[in-house]
Amino acid sequence: MLTKIGEKFTDFFKKYMPDAFVFAIILTFITGISSLIILEIGVFEIINSWYKGFWTLLEFGMQMVLIIVTGYAIALSPLINKQVDKLSQIINTPIQVYYFVTLLGILVSLISWGWIVIVAVLARELALRVKGINYPFLIACTYFSTTAYVCGLSSSIPLLLNTKGNYLIKTEIIERTISTDLTLGSSLNITILLIYVILAPLLFILIRPKNAKGQELNDLLISKKKIKKEITIKEEAESQKLPFKAISDNLNNSSILMFLICFIGFTYLTRYFYFNGFDLNFNIMIFIFLFFGMFLHRTPIRYGIALRKASNNVSGIILQFPFYAGIMGIMIHTGLGGKLADLISDFATVDTYPFFCAILGGVVNFAIPSAGGEFAVIGPSVIEAIKEIGNGLNEYELIKMIARASMSVAYGETLTNLLHPFYLLLVIPIMGVGVNLQARDVMGYLVLPFILCFTIISLLITFMPL
Repeated sequence: MLTKIGEKFTDFFKKYMPDAFVFAIILTFITGISSLIILEIGVFEIINSWYKGFWTLLEFGMQMVLIIVTGYAIALSPLINKQVDKLSQIINTPIQVYYFVTLLGILVSLISWGWIVIVAVLARELALRVKGINYPFLIACTYFSTTAYVCGLSSSIPLLLNTKGNYLIKTEIIERTISTDLTLGSSLNITILLIYVILAPLLFILIRPKNAKGQELNDLLISKKKIKKEITIKEEAESQKLPFKAISDNLNNSSILMFLICFIGFTYLTRYFYFNGFDLNFNIMIFIFLFFGMFLHRTPIRYGIALRKASNNVSGIILQFPFYAGIMGIMIHTGLGGKLADLISDFATVDTYPFFCAILGGVVNFAIPSAGGEFAVIGPSVIEAIKEIGNGLNEYELIKMIARASMSVAYGETLTNLLHPFYLLLVIPIMGVGVNLQARDVMGYLVLPFILCFTIISLLITFMPL
C-alpha cells in the first residue's frame, strides 16, 4: 500500500517537477508577485530588493562547495575505500543498505548536517557493490536523513536563542537567553529525535520500491559503464612526474611537507576543542575535512588530484545559490517575511500557536531555505506575536511558549526541505556524478515521509507538554 502511494508521488514529480534551477526561477516570480499583491509596493522596489539579496549567500555557497569537495576527497582515499569494501561484505542486500544509510545519515546529522556528505559517498559506494538497489530511492533515503539535524547539536534556531548577546536580546525582543533545556533538551525534542532514529529507517523500508529494474546505479550512468577507477590517484600522480629527477617533483610528492602542514592544522583543532568544547560550525568542519583528507592522501599532488575529481559536479550550487539569495532579498527588504509572521497573532491561540508556527516555518522555507536566515526575518515578529497571545502569563510560562514556537518554526522549516530541492544540492554533487538523474527523480519518494512526519510532529508540538 505505502509502496504504491510512493510510486504515484514519484510518477507525479517526474511529470511535473522541473529542473532545480527552473524551480528557483519560478519561486523568484512567486515571491515577487506575492510582494506586489500583499504589500502593494512598486515593481522596481521588488527588483531592487531581489538584487540586494542576490549576493548574500556567497559565503554560505562557498562553504557548501568546500564541505562537498573536502568530504568527497576523504572518501577517495585508499583507506576509506578499503573500509567501504569491508562494510559491503556485511551490508549486502538492498533493505540493509536503505536502513543503514538512513540510520547513519540521521545519526551524523544529529552532530552536524554537513556530515551528510560522508554518508552520501558511502551510499554511492554501496550502490556500486550491492545489486538490486533503486538508486533514486537511495538518494531520497540519504537526503531525508538530513532533516534530523533540527533535533541535534547544530540546530541553528535553538543555538541562536541560547547565544549571549544575540540580536534578539540586543533589540530587546527577548530579555535573556533561552536555555537549550527548553529547546533541544526538552521532552518534546527528545521524543521527535527518537522518532527519527527508531521509526524513520523502518518507514523507508516499508515504502521502498518493489524493484530496481532500470534504476540501479550502473543503469543510470551516462557513459553506461560501470564506475571503476581506471587509474588510481596514486598512479595519476606518478604519471605526472618528469622523466628525470627534479626538485619540483620531489616537492609535489613530499609526504614530509604534507605531514608538517597537517601537524599545524591538527594542533589548531586540538586547541580549538580544548578551549571551545564540542562546538561544531561549518568552518571548523571544513577545516577538519580538509586536513584529514590531506593526511589520508599523503602528498600535495595526490590531494590536488582528489580535489579535482571531487569538484566535478558542484555547478548546481554555483548557479542556484545567488537566485535563492535573491528570493531571500525580496522576503527581507520588502518586509514580506515579517508580514507573513504577523498573521500568527491574527489566527493563532494559546492552544494552536505551535501548529501555525510550523506552517509559517514551512511556507517561508521555500523562499528562505536556511533556518538561521529565515528566523532572522520572521523570528522577531513570531516572538512578538507569542507575547501578545501569552499576555498575562508569568515569565517562565511565556519563555516556554517562545521556546516551543521557535522549535515549531524549526521543525516546519526543516520538513519542507523534503518538498523542494535546495539542500538536495548537498547530496547530488556526490551521488549524481556521471549519473542521468534530476531532482524530479528523487523528490517523489519524499512526499509520503513528509506527510507522515509533518502530521506526527504537528500533533506532538500542539498537544505534548514541553
